[in-house]
Amino acid sequence: MRCPFCGHIEDKVVDSRESREGDSIRRRRECLSCARRFTSYERVEEVPLVILKKDGRREPFDRQKLMKGLLLACQKRPVSLARIEELVADVQARLMERPDREIRSRELGELVMDELKGLDQVAYVRFASVYRDFKDLPDFVKALEGLMHKEAATGRSGAAPIASPASEPIKPMPQALFPGEADAPVLRTRKK
Repeated sequence: MRCPFCGHIEDKVVDSRESREGDSIRRRRECLSCARRFTSYERVEEVPLVILKKDGRREPFDRQKLMKGLLLACQKRPVSLARIEELVADVQARLMERPDREIRSRELGELVMDELKGLDQVAYVRFASVYRDFKDLPDFVKALEGLMHKEAATGRSGAAPIASPASEPIKPMPQALFPGEADAPVLRTRKK
């Protein structure tokens, strides 16, 4: 290590300590030429994960962005914050194990959806609807049918089952009366 005071390249390590976070080692060094002390830090070189977007752009993997998306998908669902954080950590660990540091956004989405499928089916459908950008109702129904067929094939009954859209009739919602519309009809549903 080159001395910042005299430029001499020989020194001795006087003290070594791990940082509080555990991600670096602080070394206190003494120059063998001028006897002045200086500090150096040793860190593991990390190659960042890069997400290759559909349009060809590259952006760094953002753990917080993934967390935000999962929080939205799991909103008002019986999924704890600790479980969501665990899912994010699992996904990130699986990405870090890969030799390639560039991951297609499609692969990342599929990985997250696989994890969500076992956690909560409604959260899975919510995430899939945003991720796969469903254009209309048939796309949505197709995803639900795929989920139900996989459930039936594996014989698994994880989270509460999702009702088939065709199995229940659609009930009209009551219309709100606005000022000046006192004569507007109100649709009522029959109780079963």
